[in-house]
Amino acid sequence: MSGPPPRQEGFPAASVLLTVDEMYRADAAATAAGVSGETLMENAGRAVADAIVARWKACPVAILCGPGNNGGDGFVMARLLSDAGWPVRLALLGDRERLKGDARIHADRWGGPVETLSTGVLDGAELVVDALFGAGLARPLAGTAAEIVAAVAAHGLPCVAVDVPSGVHGDTGAILGTAAPANLTVTFFRRKPGHLLLPGRQLCGELMVADIGIPEPVLDDIAPAQAANGPDLWLEGFPWPRFDQHKYSRGHALVVGGSGMTGAARLAAAAARRAGAGVVTVLSPPDSLMIYRASQVGALVARLDDVEALADRLADPRSHAVLLGPGNGLKPETRDNVLAALAAGKPVVLDADALTVFGGDPADLFGAITGSCLLTPHEGEFAGLFPSIPGTGKLERARTAAQHSGAVVLLKGPDTVIAAPDGRAVVNSNAPPDLATAGSGDVLSGIAVALMAQGMAPFEAGCCAAWLHGQAATLQGPGLIAEDLPDMLPAVLSALRNRTT
Repeated sequence: MSGPPPRQEGFPAASVLLTVDEMYRADAAATAAGVSGETLMENAGRAVADAIVARWKACPVAILCGPGNNGGDGFVMARLLSDAGWPVRLALLGDRERLKGDARIHADRWGGPVETLSTGVLDGAELVVDALFGAGLARPLAGTAAEIVAAVAAHGLPCVAVDVPSGVHGDTGAILGTAAPANLTVTFFRRKPGHLLLPGRQLCGELMVADIGIPEPVLDDIAPAQAANGPDLWLEGFPWPRFDQHKYSRGHALVVGGSGMTGAARLAAAAARRAGAGVVTVLSPPDSLMIYRASQVGALVARLDDVEALADRLADPRSHAVLLGPGNGLKPETRDNVLAALAAGKPVVLDADALTVFGGDPADLFGAITGSCLLTPHEGEFAGLFPSIPGTGKLERARTAAQHSGAVVLLKGPDTVIAAPDGRAVVNSNAPPDLATAGSGDVLSGIAVALMAQGMAPFEAGCCAAWLHGQAATLQGPGLIAEDLPDMLPAVLSALRNRTT
C-alpha cells in the first residue's frame, strides 16, 4: 500500500505520534521556516545534556556517536557536559573526516579527542549515551555497532538514548538485530510510534520529549494520522448521564450469550452496565436461561431461540447496539447471528467466536459491514481474519485491516492499536501486564458496546474502552482477575469526570 489516506479529524497536538518520514518532514519544514539544522542539532544536544545533568551527578560518561545526525547530537552533548565538568570519552563509528553537514559543524566544535568506536570506550564509564542511530534505522545493527550495543546491555550500564535506543525501529518498535535498554530516552518534537509499540517501549525507560525549536504549525501540513491514546482524544464526546434521560435513552446494549462458556457474556454484560449503558439485555439460548438469570442481577435476560428472534430484537428502536462473540461457540448459528446483526443497521461489536467463525473465509463478514462496527481481535483471531496482511508493524497491520474490512479494528495486546477505515490509528499504552488473564477481553468488549449504545462512534468508543480497561486494571493492581475490572470502573469514571469540571 502507498500509505494511509488522510485522516478525517485532527488529533490533539500533544497526542500526535510522528512516523520517521513525518519527522523528516517536520525537520525540513522547520528549516524552510528559518530554523537552521545547525540550531536544531544544538538544541537537541543541549536538551539531552540538560536531562542528564538533572538526573545524574557528574561521572565518567561514554558518548557513542554514529555517522549521522544522532552522532552530531552526541558531539554537542560532549562539548556541553565537558564544559560542565563531566569526564567525557567520545567514540565515533566511522571517520570524522567523512561527517557531513550539521554533524560536521558540531564535530569541529568539540575540542576533545575522538576515539574509534569499540567496546573499550566503556571501560571506566558510569554512564553511556547512545547517540549511534535514531528512529530512522532501517536495517539490523551489525559489526562494531552491534557489538558495543550488546556490551552496554551485558554490562548493565545506565544508558541515555538519543531519539530511540539504537536498534529500535521508530515506526514499529521492532528490534533490528539488537538494542540496549535505556534508563532515559530523549526524543524531539513528538513521540514516535516505536516509543509506544512493543518491544521498543520496554527499552525506552523514561521517555522525555524535548522542544528543539520546530514550529508547532508544521503539524498542520504534515497532518499525522496516528496518536497516543488518552482522554484528550475522546473525552469531549464522552456520554455522561443527563437529567433529561431515562434508562433506555441512556443506551440499551444487547449481549448475545452462549450455552457453553457463559462466563464470557456475563463478564461483558457486567462491564457494559458499569460503563454506563442504561439497560443491558443478555440474549440467552434456551438451555442457559437459568444461569444468566441467576447471575445477572440488574440485567435483563431474554430467550434467544434463533436468528429471526435476534433480528426482531434488533428491530426494536429501544435496542441501540449489540455485542456478539464471547462464549457464543464456533457454530453456524454464531455466523448467522453476526450477519443478521450487521444487516440490522445497529452498531455492532464483534469479539472472540464472532471473529473466529469467519476465520479463513472472511469475505461474507467484510461484505456485510456497512455501518458502525468494531472488531476486537487478539493476534490469533487477527491472523485468522487477515491472513494476507504481511507481518509488518502492528500499527500498519491494524490500519490495513480496517481498510480491508470497513470496520474499526481494535487489535488487542499490551500495545493495543485501534484503527479506522479512514486511516486514523491510535496506540494505547496504559495496559498493565496484569490484564493477561482469562476474561479480560470480554470486559473490554462489554465496555465498548456500552459506549456505542450511548452514541459514541466505533473509533472513539474503541479508544475510550481500551483506555478505561487499562486504567481499571492499573487501579486494581496485582492479583487482578477479570471479575475485578467492572467494579473498578466507577472510580476510573469518577476521576475522569473530575477532569471536565
